[in-house]
Amino acid sequence: MKTLPIYQVDAFTDRLFAGNPAAVVPLADWLPDETMLAIAAENNLSETAFLVPAGEATWELRWFTPAIEVPLCGHATLATAFVLAEVLKETAETLTFSTRMVGDLTVTRDAGGWFVMRFPRRARGDAAIAIEPVAAALGRRPDEVVEFATPGDTSWLAVYADEADVMGLTPDFGAIAGLPPLNVIATAPGLSVDFVSRMFAPKAGIDEDPVTGSAHCSLVPYWADKLGKTDFVARQVSARGGDLRCELDGETVVVCGQAVLYLTGEIRIPE
Repeated sequence: MKTLPIYQVDAFTDRLFAGNPAAVVPLADWLPDETMLAIAAENNLSETAFLVPAGEATWELRWFTPAIEVPLCGHATLATAFVLAEVLKETAETLTFSTRMVGDLTVTRDAGGWFVMRFPRRARGDAAIAIEPVAAALGRRPDEVVEFATPGDTSWLAVYADEADVMGLTPDFGAIAGLPPLNVIATAPGLSVDFVSRMFAPKAGIDEDPVTGSAHCSLVPYWADKLGKTDFVARQVSARGGDLRCELDGETVVVCGQAVLYLTGEIRIPE
């Protein structure tokens, strides 16, 4: 057996037992895909991030749910940057993550200690989507449903009138899994923030994701069009909850968050 370090971080929060937990596993070289998926399934968190050094202040980065590899994950990218900066004492001002499906991602840290991540903006599709199946799956009828079509990661945004509608949803995860997109994001204007959301992805092995950085690659462009602004304070109103600061910068969505270390450990896998 060989051992690997593992870190568990609560992302998009400044306190333990909130935000979205992610595991981070630094590697010297890539493991077989089936081994990384097995580790992610064993961790049973919404994401496990694996990284391999790829040059000065650069790492290859991949993300696995308990069921699949995903093209992009925000909270596990935040967790990885946190581990590099806070635990492994990486001193570079900018961390670059080379990914297989969305190109290079950069993360910096601002003066307030927030990690600033730059992600690709997702484009709104023009598909006409029937509202009733989404209403049945979420337990409440949205005002509209819009598509953000991304290869391997298409989202439907179910838009509601107010925050209470989103918080009061009673999702049928089997019905959500039967809808065409990989995930369904419920969203509405917020009371104390610009907008709120919840994200459901049972096809990816995640019934409800506590806080989803990548969902904001669709949410931010949507609310920029609706609200006529480019800077946002957002909250994901899952049971754990999480806070984000976001900005639309041309074709880039800037997503900022904090993180807290929960666990440092060691895993054992077959040679």
